[in-house]
Amino acid sequence: MEVRTLGVLTGGGDAPGLNAALRAVVRRAMQYGIRVLGIHQGWNGLIHGRVEPLTRYSISGILPRGGTILGTSRVNPLETDEVAERIRANWRKYELDALVVIGGEGTLSAALEMHRRYGYPIVGVPKTIDNDLCGTDMTFGFDTALSVATEAIDRLHTTAESHDRVMVVEVMGRHAGWIAAGAGIAGGADIILVPEHPFRISEVCQILNHRKSLGRFFSIIVVAEDAHPHPDEDFLTPEEKERVFQHTRLGGIGHLLARKIEELTGIETRVTVLGYTQRGGVPTAYDRLLATRLGVKAVDMVRASEFGCMAALQGMRMVSVPIEQAVSCIKRLDDELYETARVFFG
Repeated sequence: MEVRTLGVLTGGGDAPGLNAALRAVVRRAMQYGIRVLGIHQGWNGLIHGRVEPLTRYSISGILPRGGTILGTSRVNPLETDEVAERIRANWRKYELDALVVIGGEGTLSAALEMHRRYGYPIVGVPKTIDNDLCGTDMTFGFDTALSVATEAIDRLHTTAESHDRVMVVEVMGRHAGWIAAGAGIAGGADIILVPEHPFRISEVCQILNHRKSLGRFFSIIVVAEDAHPHPDEDFLTPEEKERVFQHTRLGGIGHLLARKIEELTGIETRVTVLGYTQRGGVPTAYDRLLATRLGVKAVDMVRASEFGCMAALQGMRMVSVPIEQAVSCIKRLDDELYETARVFFG
């Protein structure tokens, strides 16, 4: 299949490395004489015709920039028949031959359905700070989030030690504990709580009291935003669960955990919620490199007509995997990594 015009969009939450991926798509396409159209605000841009040519000039200097020069959104391209028809009309209007979709589970699921239902020639690129997409060993954005969280934990150590406090650090991690475990290990946390392993508040308090008996009057606890208490010791009210574990917006477990710790141990406890700082700012060198490799691979896949597939990292190699494989499950935290973290609890 000859490709003369290639569209590219970024969807879902922003992640460090998006601009590096866009730059790579454009530069690789230029080598093959392919024109690239940038689609603004994710699928929304394809619905409303918000498109601009991406040239060597327009991508100059964007490699180290955070965010995405195209903007992003969480619009569903399959929401109604009218939306689908507007996309079809704009696809013809701008003479698109193929589309590279850069996003996480939600964006790539929509891309897969667009390919299956309407036959659109689409290639995916995995992006999420949570690192929870199957089919790839790593997603870009994760390394930057990990570095930001680790630096925050490093800084909180001095405050915790100065004031003999427990510091609870709530990090992102929608249904997977990769950031919590990685940053917790790298930052020397004393307890790490992740979605994959429901925690018992009695065990948390036992560790804190034991540290205090040894003269360690401060502690650092890293908790993923979707970490749940064990049903045996669930201290959350139904209203609190509804508020904290909303599918569309997680967050708040850190404050509830801190309140319970202070109540049961009498140790002064404070909370820091890192929130969106984890996915903002400049990408790390690793994320720039990974995003660049994935962007180049995506264009090569377009030329090879590997549609309905996603560029992925497996080992040290760039490979093509079905998008269906990537979105069929959540890549949970590796048990071996969590066992490594547990070595340092207490």
